[in-house]
Amino acid sequence: MFKPLGSAVLATVLLTSGAAAQEAAELDPKIEATAQLLIEQASSDAIGLKFVEDLTTEVGQRLAGSESEARARDWSVTELTELGFDEVRIEAFEIPFWSRKSESVAVLSPAPQSLVATALGGSAATPTNGVAGEVVRFESLADLQAAPISKVDGKIVFIDEETIATMDGSGYGMGVRKRSGCAQAASDKGALACLIRSVGTQPHRMPHTGIMARDGAEGAGPAAAISGPDADQLTRLLARGPVTVSVNIQTEIKTNAPSGNVIAEVTGTDLKDEIILLGCHLDSWDLGTGALDDGAGCGIVVGAAKLIADLPERPRRTIRVVLYGAEEVGLFGATAYAREHGDNLDKHVLASESDFGAGPIWRFQTRFGEAALPYARTLQRVLMPLGVTPDDNRAFGGPDIGILARSGVPVVTPGQNGIDYFDYHHTPDDTFDKIDPEEFRQNVAVYAAFAYIAADTGWDFRKQPEPGSTGTE
Repeated sequence: MFKPLGSAVLATVLLTSGAAAQEAAELDPKIEATAQLLIEQASSDAIGLKFVEDLTTEVGQRLAGSESEARARDWSVTELTELGFDEVRIEAFEIPFWSRKSESVAVLSPAPQSLVATALGGSAATPTNGVAGEVVRFESLADLQAAPISKVDGKIVFIDEETIATMDGSGYGMGVRKRSGCAQAASDKGALACLIRSVGTQPHRMPHTGIMARDGAEGAGPAAAISGPDADQLTRLLARGPVTVSVNIQTEIKTNAPSGNVIAEVTGTDLKDEIILLGCHLDSWDLGTGALDDGAGCGIVVGAAKLIADLPERPRRTIRVVLYGAEEVGLFGATAYAREHGDNLDKHVLASESDFGAGPIWRFQTRFGEAALPYARTLQRVLMPLGVTPDDNRAFGGPDIGILARSGVPVVTPGQNGIDYFDYHHTPDDTFDKIDPEEFRQNVAVYAAFAYIAADTGWDFRKQPEPGSTGTE
């Protein structure tokens, strides 16, 4: 079976388990026994991990709108069909397309040298021969936005803000603001280009890419991220006096390019029109092979659903696996799914998404109706032996299913330990060898257990208190 997490996490579990058990709903012993069987089987699961290995090996990087993403969709349809899933299909849509053709950043003076950099997603191209200018450094996006035009006009902006490593990814949420806003703020003040310290947490010369804005393919100006060590080097040079750099970014832009969501199901029995949605995103950035972001998530939900599909008896509700397309460049797959299935979102009884790597799950959040909280406690009780801490009722669910949550679909967030996730995320180092098989299988166990219970009990996770009641069972 799985190794327990650290003592601090287990202590939290012990402190909260009494309250969780007191508020838990009753669970049919047969359903609980089957959930425990799924957890045991997950400890030796090979399907999910092989799915990630084969995807990252046989397809590789999967930039949204590219031929590689198209190959990934076709590959996934073949794999899911061979695994025996029902209703395997592609729901197609189109997106604006951006890709890098070439990029270079170099110090011209006082000490000529190359900097390791990558264009940010949506970066505008420079002129063919690039641009060159004096560097002006800011410690945050807010500092750039507050700067007078005279300080920025004709210069190359450099935002030198570090990203803090945290278990829940909150450090990334703060650090990513400079990636989203730098090009626009710099362009508004007449800058030639924008450079940022990569939104990552590792000390190596591995630049971190990512989308700047989620409303189209091309941003306001040329923008690139330089690796942490190169950001340090540039800062040291600036401490010695003026620095001039060159930036050359060449891109490809298309107004429309094909993308799509890949869908597969484990058809339920008497409640088959009711859906438990397990999501991930199939696309990735183009630097690595997208193993952690988000090949792992796809392997986790496919592996969990396959374990449920192979049970002697199918659960009452349908398990729907959605491999979303074009998440990285604007949540286009999420929007397309909500548009396609908007008329039956009331039949989506629960949704969850795996999109934070393959670290061990250490907490379990929900977003249920108030009277459905006893169901949350039961799910948390079942998962606690896996080292999963009961948590609050403010789950986000995940990027692609956020639109479902905002439409009232109940969601859960099995929170992974992402303390080292941004060492690899959006870099050339996001490769299959970074996945720990035992931690990956713990994820499969968690997803298989909660999804099966949700599918077979028939519980109403939207449930609200009866008028005049206290809201608890």
